[in-house]
Amino acid sequence: MARPDKAAAVAELVEDFKSADATVVTEYRGLTVTAIKELRRSLGSETKYKVAKNTLVKIAAKEAGVQVDDALLTGPTAVAFVKGDSVTAAKSLKNFQKENPFLVIKGGIFEGKAVTTAEIMKLADLESREVLLAKLAGAMKASMAKAARAFDALRIKREAEAGAPAAATTPAAEAAPVAEAATPEATSEVVAEAVAETSAETAAPQAEATTEPTDSTENA
Repeated sequence: MARPDKAAAVAELVEDFKSADATVVTEYRGLTVTAIKELRRSLGSETKYKVAKNTLVKIAAKEAGVQVDDALLTGPTAVAFVKGDSVTAAKSLKNFQKENPFLVIKGGIFEGKAVTTAEIMKLADLESREVLLAKLAGAMKASMAKAARAFDALRIKREAEAGAPAAATTPAAEAAPVAEAATPEATSEVVAEAVAETSAETAAPQAEATTEPTDSTENA
């Protein structure tokens, strides 16, 4: 490789290392060109699967400030530069390896730390970011619905409590006109009528008593 081409290749790899969220080093010995294309397609547009010479990968990793174990850079090397969901990329690599044993996953870098092949396989067994977000959204929706029901029940309870005193005071409100009618003038009239009725009842027996002696005189 000519020096200008080498420099350009290294610069591109440096940018790949810097922009990647995770890096997986693989060996593709025995994979056909068609198989590699299928792997790239399965990894998606956010992951770049690049075949590169080990010497260039070492130089680029050093310039990018990424620690890549030299033991990983042996044999025909291809590096997966993952952007976005690392779990999804790990799943794609694992699933592809099941059907294409020639793909060897050696290790890589995840969140700035070196990870082994076993750790990448464990990462592949985790739920993807989309699934976790969907579950989180479902849990939040359920919590919000539960909170809404609780607030609604509290509102109904408060409305019921606020309505009870009003109902209890209704008879008193209806009795108010009666209380207002019992003015001093009305009370005097009632008393006067009662006195008059009492006087009339008292006067009747006195009249009968006066008449009876007269009758007895006449008989005498």
